[in-house]
Amino acid sequence: MIFFLYYLLLLGSSFVISTYGPHQRAQKTGDILLGGLFPIHFGVASKDQDLAARPESTQCVRYNFRGFRWLQAMIFAIDEINNSSTLLPNITLGYRIFDTCNTVSKALEATLSFVAQNKIDSLNLDEFCNCTDHVPSTIAVVGASGSAVSTAVANLLSLFYIPQISYASSSRLLSNKNQYKSFMRTIPTDEYQATAMADIIDYFQWNWVIAVASDDEYGRPGIEKFEKEMEERDICIHLNELISQYFEDHKIKGLVDRIENSTAKVIVAFASGPDIEPLIKEMARRNITDRIWLASEAWASSSLITKPEYLDVVAGTIGLALRAGHIPGFKEFLQQVQPKKYGHNEFVREFWEETFNCYLEDSLRLQDSENGSTSSRPLCSGEEDITSVETPYLDYTHLRISYNVYVAVYSIAQALQDILTCTPGHGLFANNSCADLKKMEAWQVLKQLRHLNYTNSKGEKVHFDESADLAGNYTIINWHRSTEDASVVFEEVGYYNMHARKGARLFIDKSKILWNGYSSEVPFSNCSEDCEPGTRKGIIDSMPTCCFECTECSDGEYSNHKDASVCTKCPNNSWSNGNHTFCFLKEIEFLSWTEPFGIALAIFAVLGVVLTAFVMGVFVRFRNTPIVKATNRELSYLLLFSLICCFSSSLIFIGEPQDWTCRVRQPAFGISFVLCISCILVKTNRVLLVFEAKIPTSLHRKWWGLNLQFLLVFLCTFVQVMICVVWLYNAPPASYRNYDIDEIIFITCNEGSVMALGFLIGYTCLLAAICFFFAFKSRKLPENFTEAKFITFSMLIFFIVWISFIPAYFSTYGKFVSAVEVIAILASSFGLLACIFFNKVYIILFKPSRNTIEEVRCSTAAHAFKVAAKATLKHNTATRKRSSSTGGSSASTPSSSISLKTNNHDCDPTSGQHRIHKPRVSFGSGTVTLSLSFEESRRNSMM
Repeated sequence: MIFFLYYLLLLGSSFVISTYGPHQRAQKTGDILLGGLFPIHFGVASKDQDLAARPESTQCVRYNFRGFRWLQAMIFAIDEINNSSTLLPNITLGYRIFDTCNTVSKALEATLSFVAQNKIDSLNLDEFCNCTDHVPSTIAVVGASGSAVSTAVANLLSLFYIPQISYASSSRLLSNKNQYKSFMRTIPTDEYQATAMADIIDYFQWNWVIAVASDDEYGRPGIEKFEKEMEERDICIHLNELISQYFEDHKIKGLVDRIENSTAKVIVAFASGPDIEPLIKEMARRNITDRIWLASEAWASSSLITKPEYLDVVAGTIGLALRAGHIPGFKEFLQQVQPKKYGHNEFVREFWEETFNCYLEDSLRLQDSENGSTSSRPLCSGEEDITSVETPYLDYTHLRISYNVYVAVYSIAQALQDILTCTPGHGLFANNSCADLKKMEAWQVLKQLRHLNYTNSKGEKVHFDESADLAGNYTIINWHRSTEDASVVFEEVGYYNMHARKGARLFIDKSKILWNGYSSEVPFSNCSEDCEPGTRKGIIDSMPTCCFECTECSDGEYSNHKDASVCTKCPNNSWSNGNHTFCFLKEIEFLSWTEPFGIALAIFAVLGVVLTAFVMGVFVRFRNTPIVKATNRELSYLLLFSLICCFSSSLIFIGEPQDWTCRVRQPAFGISFVLCISCILVKTNRVLLVFEAKIPTSLHRKWWGLNLQFLLVFLCTFVQVMICVVWLYNAPPASYRNYDIDEIIFITCNEGSVMALGFLIGYTCLLAAICFFFAFKSRKLPENFTEAKFITFSMLIFFIVWISFIPAYFSTYGKFVSAVEVIAILASSFGLLACIFFNKVYIILFKPSRNTIEEVRCSTAAHAFKVAAKATLKHNTATRKRSSSTGGSSASTPSSSISLKTNNHDCDPTSGQHRIHKPRVSFGSGTVTLSLSFEESRRNSMM
């Protein structure tokens, strides 16, 4: 029973082997068999299957000359290996090659024949039959071309671990080794191609493009990766469409309508030649010639698209092509093809008929033509000269896919060579064993291929990475019009090195590019016009980021190149020009010594110093005169010195602020003014106390001596010094550059603490207020003896100036802050100098007759009389009150008398004789008598 079952399986399997698979094939027997899958046709004829009868196999249409050349490259490589004495000696490689017709169904039909044979070999039926003439197992498959086809084939071959090496399938999905275990390839993955295409768009500064992709496993993953790359570069895709050669006409026309209405001028096509052809055909019919195409490697050199009737549409196309390789002897091999010589290659007959547009005598299509099912053609002998016609088959100038096929075959052969030369104990299999080439299985070849690493005859290293991909680069080509005929010339204009560092991968020679076939100017494909320098891109609501309006840069910002996304802020020390195209250095401003305003303030400060020094010189020169003596000579000197310091301190506010000047100027101003006000305060208060004293005693003279006066001045000034010390220790001022003002940098002083400055000025104003109080109170004292009224006026000026200073200080900025303070210092200093000293200097210099002891003494005696009279009257009133309280006692009371004895001409200003007088003022109070006596010279004239 078991024997019978095996017999039935063998019988059925033999039937499968002999009948299954496409009838048209190229095959050759050998010790080891390789499979091949090539797109000899671009597609299959559309035919509705209503299943009213047994379905017929679909017919392949549109012959692919390049596909046939790829097939020939596999046969040429196998023939070279079989003729080699060093590679697989004494072993013959055979092949079975099928046409996929660029469709999944045809590819799977061919792949099943490979799988079926391998499955039968795994049954070990040698004991039941004589299998000497059976076909060997297919240990590896070269193919397929399209990623969609290879994906379907890989799913099937991976079940049986049959190695598959594709020469043109670049989909990044095929790098998934968990799903496609036995898939390998000699073409770079689309992971890099999508990046390269995005880099090219970015290189030409396009940001508004149309994306078209094949609706299969090649186009969809490729365009998905491309979209991500575009997002990273802020480039927008206006239209994103899928396309297929099997789309109905209305879909193609609708797509062309959208492309025609789009403002994008660049079309990125991630598609195969058969899929993109219907779109280009419709665009050629409408004469849409103002678009630039960016082609993926699948159609960058496709013979389907390089037809003369499409050239107006696709001329100027930029394409990514695979690296070109050189195959010695391949040109001659291609030229030797003839139907009679290649009986084992059934594709040669159809190739001959398509090349010469004829029918061979025994052709099946000739019979169809006679039946009227196909067009009529002349007969051909099969001995025509292939070199006399122009065909893509003989375009061997840039062998790209053909070279990938060549490398794939040699990689399999090298893996077999490694198995053949394997030394036991150094193998890749269990216990480091080696495989037996005579009993070898497909999975063992797959294992050897994964560890393949060799250098071919051209010196190139061949090694599959962990994703079973072969490293490679891209050549960038430009479609030129031929000057001789209407053909396309692929001009190499650059390259893309995917293994270089980012930013150095792309190289393009713009001078070699012809756009639309004739122009050297880069086309414009942006949603909006470029923004000129000085502007930036502004967002438009409900529009992609690539669509923008140009907005002028704000003041203080600039853009120095076209199409700037943002305006760059100028550095702090710079400002933008009127067009906002560059930044210029800001003008540095401070209260300078060279500007008119600074010069004027300096002149006034120096003038104040000179005038004060002049007054001091006058006072020193006439130090023994009554006027100088009466004004408290020593305090006047100190007061004048402090005024010199006040005028001098204003000079520190002029010039470029430095850290040391900022730390010195406010303390110098504050201490100088406090010293000045303290002198005035002490002098005014001393005179007031002396003249208002009812009984001047030695106590007054003791406590209001010169030492005590200087001590009080020191104490008042010391408080201000301590304020300054605390300020400088905790928050020292420093120079500060104010960048907030347009086009100007103000160098000012950062005071460190506004509160400390307030304390400094506040304390000065407090002393001035006290001084004003005493001066106002002493305004009725002898005017020849004190300057109370003038001190009062000076204090009023001081208050007006510094009350006005506070709002002016906080409302100004930059150099004007220093100017306001200098003006306040000078105004208050001049007020003090003028009110206190100018009148005295005038008398000393121009009215010397008033600078006499008589002038001072007369007014002083009169004031003394008034004070004494008030004191006596008060004393008598108090005495009478005490007498009344004793009940009219008859006891005598001490007598009180006031007598003023003087000559009639004592204070007569008209007297012409000089006398010595002794006027006496006596206060009789019983026990106290106060006499003021002095000698004076009679004046000739008194004012």
